[in-house]
Amino acid sequence: MKTKNIDLKTLYNTEYDQWLEEIIQQLKHRQVEDLDYENLIEELEALGRSEKSAVKSLLLQVMVHLMLYEFWEEERERNGNHWAGEIITFRVQLEDRLTTNLRNYLEEQLSSIYQNARLITQKKTGLTSLPEDCPYSLNELLEKTWFPKIN
Repeated sequence: MKTKNIDLKTLYNTEYDQWLEEIIQQLKHRQVEDLDYENLIEELEALGRSEKSAVKSLLLQVMVHLMLYEFWEEERERNGNHWAGEIITFRVQLEDRLTTNLRNYLEEQLSSIYQNARLITQKKTGLTSLPEDCPYSLNELLEKTWFPKIN
């Protein structure tokens, strides 16, 4: 059995797809005694980081485009429909990725993500009067058809 474990560690470095298939088969058959735990843990941690980064990036884009849509009055007539389309696109992508755990993560990170979105929007537009705190709830940010009321 030790040789199988060594072979898995070698496979991980040389034939990743084959390693992954072997690990999946072991898990399906509950053969946990021979699992390549070290590399499996590394891969699961990387997957978690990647998913968090992806949903955070998408939410950042929703926020930036919502602020462009809501606050950049000089450009709204020319770009408003484009921004609205982008907002919906990012929301659809978020919907496809979002799990309860990732939604909770976004709720925890909402203020931090907003501060970055605010900075990006300020640099892009020159606007200096954007709200200090996030004016949107997570539910609003994720709702595909929600848009702020424009005067």
